[in-house]
Amino acid sequence: MKKVVKFGGSSLASADQFRKVGKIIREDESRRYVVPSAPGKRFSSDTKVTDMLYQCYEAAAGEKAYKPMLEKIQARYDEIIQGLGLNLSLKDEFDKISEMFTNKAGSEYAASRGEYLNGIVMANYLGFEFVDAATVIFFNEDGSLNGEKTNEMLRERLKATEYAVIPGFYGALEDGTVKTFSRGGSDITGSLVAKAITADLYENWTDVPGFLVADPRIINNPEVIETITYRELRELSYMGASVLHEDAIFPVRKEGIPINIRNTNAPEQKGTMIVESTCRSPKFTITGIAGKKGFASINIDKAMMNSEIGFGRKVLGVFEDNGISFEHMPSGIDTMTIFVHQAEFVDKEQQVIAGIHRAVQPDVVELESDLALVAVVGRGMRATRGTAGRIFSALAHARVNVKMIDQGSSELNIIVGVKNADFETAIRAIYDIFVTAQL
Repeated sequence: MKKVVKFGGSSLASADQFRKVGKIIREDESRRYVVPSAPGKRFSSDTKVTDMLYQCYEAAAGEKAYKPMLEKIQARYDEIIQGLGLNLSLKDEFDKISEMFTNKAGSEYAASRGEYLNGIVMANYLGFEFVDAATVIFFNEDGSLNGEKTNEMLRERLKATEYAVIPGFYGALEDGTVKTFSRGGSDITGSLVAKAITADLYENWTDVPGFLVADPRIINNPEVIETITYRELRELSYMGASVLHEDAIFPVRKEGIPINIRNTNAPEQKGTMIVESTCRSPKFTITGIAGKKGFASINIDKAMMNSEIGFGRKVLGVFEDNGISFEHMPSGIDTMTIFVHQAEFVDKEQQVIAGIHRAVQPDVVELESDLALVAVVGRGMRATRGTAGRIFSALAHARVNVKMIDQGSSELNIIVGVKNADFETAIRAIYDIFVTAQL
């Protein structure tokens, strides 16, 4: 078997955390390709190394004193190296970084050094080969990933490398200039490595027990999702639930490689398996609940709109002309409601209303603000009668007024609109009836 293992910043924040990671890797000889993040926070008031690098480079670019901060960053790594008892010095690397900062190499180069240096430390600690991500992961000039070249170069480079450490988060443009993914991009690096070597499993190690049924800031100690499909994950991630960078899904999904979210601090737990499809029955009727606040709705009434060809297209054209994307569009015979992000809409609301009047001559246009959307997602809902009824019953019992309901034909999710003020109450009510009641 071949496994790719990616470790997040909190898993590599100190020498103690490194030792946990080393034990995890050495316990399974199939864990042969390691993707480390930069050191994260050691304690709540600590600063991540990536943030320190951004601040340090900002000072250098502004021709202010930056070397004291760079020395603090070096001290973080030296602390890890000494704690692990390694015979390793990063002095030459920090001299090169200082030179590049002075020459204004760019903030992306600066940010990437956190993973780069941690990769060197990790390779030295494990006795694995170090592979600089800038030599195997490539971006196009417009900043998009060059997936074809990356896959080819990674596959070729790792073909003869049995054990390797490939730093996460960055690659390079064609001219060698360092380019980073968006924050959290080490997840993508792990996915690309897994695809290139045709891994049997991609393990993503972090500081949580797995993907949770609901937000732990709203639900106290929510249940862990044992198995989730890519489609379910996509729905929940879009609505705000996240333990994995969204773009990390696509490379492995195309190859049918499962992802296992695991907890570095509790390696005995199985975590969450993310798969293309599964015969496993979900533990609960629903897989997860997620949501977002900050929406507005535009309700359009017009008698006989259902018989007017092109009505919907004309209405959506008004939003397009104003550069506003819509989230959901439930409709009736004589009504249509458009849900949009309130922050995008508020400065253009009068132009949109005027545009709708000119485009379709409605009888009434009404706006409602401060709305939230809650998504209830689960492959088990297809085979369970009365799921929507149970949702509405739970919300009614919690005195939450439902402003909108939208269900796709896939029966994979049901989206409910409520007032912002009822958002947390709604999630608790749905969790209680589908999860707490079944425990």
